[in-house]
Formats: sequence, C-alpha cells, structure tokens
Amino acid sequence: MPLIHCNGADIYYEDHGTGESILFLHGAWAGCRYFEAQLTGLSTEYRTIAFDFRGHGRSGKTETGHTLAQYARDVHAILDHFALNDVVIVGWSLGAIVSWEYIDRFGTERVRALIDVDMEPAPMQQDDNEYGSYTVDGLADLHRRIQSDPVEVIEGTIDLLLKDASSRELRTMMFDEMSRSPPSIKSAMLLELLCDYREILPAIDVPTLVCAGADEKWRSVPAVKYAAELIPDAQFELFEESGHCLTVEEPERFNQVVRDFVESL
Repeated sequence: MPLIHCNGADIYYEDHGTGESILFLHGAWAGCRYFEAQLTGLSTEYRTIAFDFRGHGRSGKTETGHTLAQYARDVHAILDHFALNDVVIVGWSLGAIVSWEYIDRFGTERVRALIDVDMEPAPMQQDDNEYGSYTVDGLADLHRRIQSDPVEVIEGTIDLLLKDASSRELRTMMFDEMSRSPPSIKSAMLLELLCDYREILPAIDVPTLVCAGADEKWRSVPAVKYAAELIPDAQFELFEESGHCLTVEEPERFNQVVRDFVESL
C-alpha cells in the first residue's frame, strides 16, 4: 500500500498516468475511492493523483491535526513529495475548503487552476450570510448523534448526499469509506465548518471552475454558485443528475468537464 510519511501521519495516495498533473482532494469522511473514475478515466491524458486526508480512508488515524490548516500543510507536503508545479487542484466539498486554505497560506505559485466542487464559501448561517448550510445547534446535534449512533448517521448522510441513493454498490462504497473515519475525528472536523472564506476567494488569481449538483438535499445551488460569484472570472457548471457527489453520480460527464476546462487553460 503506497504511503507517504507526512507531517507525522502516514498518508495513503494513488498516482496514475503521465503529463499535466491533476490533484484531487476529497470530502469529509470520504477518500480516494470517490475519484476512482477520474484517477483511471483521465490517466490516459493526465497524471492523476489523490490522497486520503489524515484520519480518512487508508491514511493514518492520528489523534491530532484534524484542522483545515494542517490539511493544507499536508497538501503542501504532497506537492513537495511529487515535485508538482502548475498543478490543477480539484477540491470536492471539504477538499474545496482545503484548497482555499492552501492558497491563503501558500499562494498560487504552484497552482495552475482550481476546480471547486459543491462547496459554499462560508458554511455557517450568519446574519450577513444568506447561503450558510449549518447552524451551531445543528452541529451540536450532529456531534451527539455521531457519538451515540454513528451507523445511523452514516446511513442518513448517504441518503442526503445522493440524488438517487438506490444503488447498492454505491451505498456500500460510501458506507465503507465513511466508516474508516473514527467518530472522534468526525466530530473534530465539525468545528472546522466555522470557517469563512468570503474574504479569501476574491484574491484567487488562477482560472477557476465551480461545479454544483442540482439536487439540493445537502447543499443549495445558490450557495455553491456564490463561490463562483466571489472568485474573479470563475466559470460555473451545473450537474442536473447529481446531488453532492458529482464524481460518482455523473463520472463520465464530470471527466469531460474537467478535460474541457484543462484544455481551455
């Protein structure tokens, strides 16, 4: 199993193909398997790389380090390890936030372009933010349910994430991936949803594509589109047959959208 020892954690990664590099960053409680169709399907044209964040997937389950700042430092270490420059970063959900945190800390010198997938700039509801998806009371309730009935939380989350949650194969994969993150890490990551990148996104100076799933059980389209409105000259793409998990719900279309965007750079 390919591992990199990175900032005190063993990080699992996958590296396919050759050519221009695309780095995929997954969502919370997820992993590289959500990008299987991209890692293999795009590897004939590009070098496709993904890794499991610490505490996720097949990476080490460290007791500490589950912050956006540390995850961004891990991205920086991955870029160093693979000597990546002019990389296209595809960040889905939490991965999009980590890409924004990375840019805030390290700039865009090594980044050619961004693809942000189904994430809003400020997740929490606030008086000056009409697009937030979460409340403090809601996070507190989710924390209690994670600690008391983690299986129920996983099953319910899968129902919300997908436009059509009837695929047994897809549900099994998602359940397996979500189960790999211990409840302690799931709860720790909830506090990172207090972040706010509304002042960071307008400073992004690389081409950016923002993608959203049309099904709004998990996150509203206007909330995701708000990111495209804040990032200068960002493009926006709506996936009509997806909920939150575009890469597994519409993998062929997602791959084509990525190809078209990268070829346009």
